[in-house]
Amino acid sequence: MYKVVISGTGLFTPPHAVSNAELVEAFNAFVRGHNVAHAAEIAAGAREPLAESSAEFIERASGIKQRFLMDKAGVLDPARMKPSLPERANEALSLQAEMAVAAARQALERAGRAAEDIDMVIVACSNMQRPYPALSIEVQQALGINGFAFDMNVACSSATFGIQTAVNAIATGQARAVLMVSPEICSAHLNFRDRDSHFIFGDACTAVVLERAEAATSAQRFEVLGCKLATVFSNNIRNNFGFLNRCDERGEGMPDKLFIQQGRKVFKEVCPMVGEHIVSHLDSLGIAPADVRRFWLHQANLAMNQLIAKRVLGREADEVEAPVILDRYANTSSAGSVIAFHLHSDDLRAGDVGVISSFGAGYSVGSVALRKL
Repeated sequence: MYKVVISGTGLFTPPHAVSNAELVEAFNAFVRGHNVAHAAEIAAGAREPLAESSAEFIERASGIKQRFLMDKAGVLDPARMKPSLPERANEALSLQAEMAVAAARQALERAGRAAEDIDMVIVACSNMQRPYPALSIEVQQALGINGFAFDMNVACSSATFGIQTAVNAIATGQARAVLMVSPEICSAHLNFRDRDSHFIFGDACTAVVLERAEAATSAQRFEVLGCKLATVFSNNIRNNFGFLNRCDERGEGMPDKLFIQQGRKVFKEVCPMVGEHIVSHLDSLGIAPADVRRFWLHQANLAMNQLIAKRVLGREADEVEAPVILDRYANTSSAGSVIAFHLHSDDLRAGDVGVISSFGAGYSVGSVALRKL
C-alpha cells in the first residue's frame, strides 16, 4: 500500500463577477413585471404577489456578497434570467471540459507533473452537460493523458468522494497519479426567479493532483491521513432534471427540473450530521479536534459552516481556522471546499493537520484528513 499526497491544486474562476445588488436589481425588475402582468388575479385574491428582495437580505441569509458566472448578461436580463451559453459543435472542446483543462493545467504545474505522469482522470461534480461520452475522457484527451477516465456525481460532496476514489487507486497501485477535477456551472440549474434560492450559487472549477508520497516533489505536499464518506437519503435537496423528462410532457419547464431545497430542514438535519461525521473521523485517526489547524468546509452557507465548526471544536472558529470564500464565490457545489483549500493552505507549516469536508444533496458527507509535509 502506497502513501498518498495531494501535490497540486488548480482553480478556474469565471470572468464575470456579479454582486448581490446587480442580482437583486434584475430579480426585482422581474417581480414588478410579474405582479403587473397578474394584477387582476392578485387583486381578486387568486394569486399571491411575488415579494422583492434586497442585497442586505441575501448577505444576512447566506454570507454571500457576490458570485462568479460563466455568463452575466443572460442572468441579469429580467426577461430571460438564465445563462446564455450557446451549444458548441461536437468537434469543439465542451464548455465544462474547457474549464476543467484550465484548472487542471494549473494543478499539474503546481505539482510539477506533466500529462505522461497521470494514469487516471476523474471528473466529479454536481451536473454534467451530457450523459456521454464521459466529460472526463474529453478532458483526458485534451490534456494528452494516457490511462483511463470516468465521471462521478455525488452532488456537493463529489470532490471529497473523488479524492477518496483517487486515494484508493494510488494506494493499491492501480495508478501512480490521479487528476480529479470539479467543473461546476451551478448557474445553469439555478432558478433565478425564486427569491429563496436565486442568490445561492456561483460557477467555478477546481482540480487536484494526487500521487504516491514517495514520488512527489512539489513544495506543497499534504499527506492524506484518511477519508470518510457517508450518505443518507433525503428529498430536501433535489433536482428532477433528467432523460426521462421527455417521457411526461406535463413536467417540462416545471420548477422541480431546477435546483430546489427545503433550506430550514437542510440546516437542521445536515449541521449535526456533518459535525458528528468529522469528530468521528478524527477520533478514528487518533486526532483531537483541537489539534486540527484548519477546516476547509463546503462553502454553502456561512451560518452552517460556523455551526459545524462550533460542533467540532466546542467553540467558535475564526476565519483562520475555518476560512470563508463563499462571500466572493458563493456556493460552488463540489468545488467550494477545494477552493478554500487552494486559497488557504500555503501558509501551513510541516506537521499541521487540516480537514477538507463537503456535504450536500443525498444527503452526502465526505471528509479528508491531511497533514502538511
